[in-house]
Amino acid sequence: MPNPLLFLLVLLRGVAAVAAVSGEGGDKADLCAGRRIHIRSIPPRFNAHLLRHCDAAFSLADPSAAATSAPPCESLVNHGLGPRTHTSSRSWYRTDTRLLEVFFHRRIEERACVVGDPANADAVFVPYYAALDSLPYVLDPALLDSSAQHGASLAEFLARDQPQILLRRHGHDHFLVIAGSAWDYSQPLHTEPRLWGTTSLLRLPEFENFTFLTLESRAWPWQEHAIPHPTSFHPASLPRLRAWLARASRSRRTALMLFSGGVSRPSRPNIRGSILAECANRTDACVVVDCSAGKCSHDPIRYMRPMLRAKFCLQPPGDTPTRRSTFDAIVAGCVPVFFEDAAARRQYGWHLPPARYGEFSVYIPKEAVVFGGVKIAETLAAVPESDVRRMRERALELAPRVIYRRHGSSAELSETMKDAVDLAVDGALRRIRGRALEDGQPETIYSLEDDSVAI
Repeated sequence: MPNPLLFLLVLLRGVAAVAAVSGEGGDKADLCAGRRIHIRSIPPRFNAHLLRHCDAAFSLADPSAAATSAPPCESLVNHGLGPRTHTSSRSWYRTDTRLLEVFFHRRIEERACVVGDPANADAVFVPYYAALDSLPYVLDPALLDSSAQHGASLAEFLARDQPQILLRRHGHDHFLVIAGSAWDYSQPLHTEPRLWGTTSLLRLPEFENFTFLTLESRAWPWQEHAIPHPTSFHPASLPRLRAWLARASRSRRTALMLFSGGVSRPSRPNIRGSILAECANRTDACVVVDCSAGKCSHDPIRYMRPMLRAKFCLQPPGDTPTRRSTFDAIVAGCVPVFFEDAAARRQYGWHLPPARYGEFSVYIPKEAVVFGGVKIAETLAAVPESDVRRMRERALELAPRVIYRRHGSSAELSETMKDAVDLAVDGALRRIRGRALEDGQPETIYSLEDDSVAI
């Protein structure tokens, strides 16, 4: 006969286990603890109305690439991902980088831990379309002298409307996205004459405590952190992601190296000029995809097919150190070749572990190529094939971390992997909730140690 005391003990344990799951008889695990985000309500002139630029004087389309660019307002479809590259495509889009803010806003809205009461939030997301709002200042000569005012109206609104939201933590819990390089928004406020093509958004004192997620950050400001440039690949389900990664993994790599970018020769010696010169002499080893004048911006087939056939993809700096091509290469399983640390290692610590770049990329100092006579093709040809294969595998393992999956994607995909948006938001939340904020030393939250997330 069973022991009644033992039976009672087992029964009580079962009840306790059920209570732990249901929340009865104890505290239910709070899956949103430290992750609650309030989306700041701002007038549509700071976001939705800016989308009117699509067919106005500051068009989103690139007129120099009419054959491949999406018509201006079509770039806005699919919540900023742009139109599909083909009617049968379900994962590839003609994505305009300047619409990342629109897409990021859409993805934040569908997060599980969004709260309506800012008093209950751990962070405040400001859905300001900064890059679109900058277009008049950087394209209209009549507004050049007013470029220091970019963002000033937003700052005034945030200070005036429900000021307690901003004052609660003096802006340390606020974050927003800029679809561009921080360099383009950091002109000193009192520069005279004003520099063409830039604004002073990041110099406004009202925003000095905000966290800015930019496509390229500067080395010293603790407010900035770089997030990946968007590619054209936005899968909505796990099978589609896996199918692409499998295709990239088994692709036959017949070319040693590839350069995708502008092909105009620089007037002074630099790494891009050295690459073009070497590729001109080594057509057997190097493929060049001409992306001059925006030819590739909305036409991923133009460069993704060649990337699938190349072992290495060269990533020289251009006007600024970082390139969208870096992330296209990772998605294609084409091993990135960097020529300076500022191109990625010092930028994307939340998405690509800085200490492990040697596992998925090659580094060749640009000075050694430009002035030291080092030949890129010879250096890459000397890498053992087994190492190339390992780097390609590691790059494809990291690919899900740098893509922006489609909004409304399947639960299976969103629960299985964290994409570029998830990791960016996680990183911003880590900074915001850091104990250093309470100690009056917010700059310590933004140290490089915070960027080196183990994976």
